[in-house]
Amino acid sequence: MTRPWLLWLPLAVIAFIGGLAIYGLLVPKDELVRSAMVGQKLPQFALAPATAGVQGLASSDMADGKPRLLNIFASWCIPCKAEAPHLETLKKAGVEIDAIAVRDRPEDVAVFLDQFGNPFRRIGADNEMAVQLMLGSSGVPETYVIGSDGKISYQHIGDIREEHVPMLLEKLAEAK
Repeated sequence: MTRPWLLWLPLAVIAFIGGLAIYGLLVPKDELVRSAMVGQKLPQFALAPATAGVQGLASSDMADGKPRLLNIFASWCIPCKAEAPHLETLKKAGVEIDAIAVRDRPEDVAVFLDQFGNPFRRIGADNEMAVQLMLGSSGVPETYVIGSDGKISYQHIGDIREEHVPMLLEKLAEAK
């Protein structure tokens, strides 16, 4: 006795695999890793200064009731260099910006600040990436809006560009 459906089985398997391949090509993949800390209180930390001439950063430094930006950067990061003028624009608009330098050497941070300016109030050194991981940050640069209540209200993944400045100012106004 023959089983005619067995003849169609290989074709069905090939069609199924082909359908999966087409689905994978047509549906865009979200490669951004969003932090689960958005909406949560800023975790407790205390970081030493990232270079000479700057103050280190602790979570308690951001508990003064004012909204601010927390920028995660590194001197070796090309997009961090590209966002530097836009951070300066935010500083000129009255925004307080604190920073965490990730896996960086003090002399490299100093050169970065000399070349691209220093819009930061304080810069902590996170050489082990412990605070970066506590924040749920997956890379550099990333910027967080810290509300006046000490909660993380927004996460901006990637470099800040000119078109992002008004949106970040709005997010800071909402975080008061």
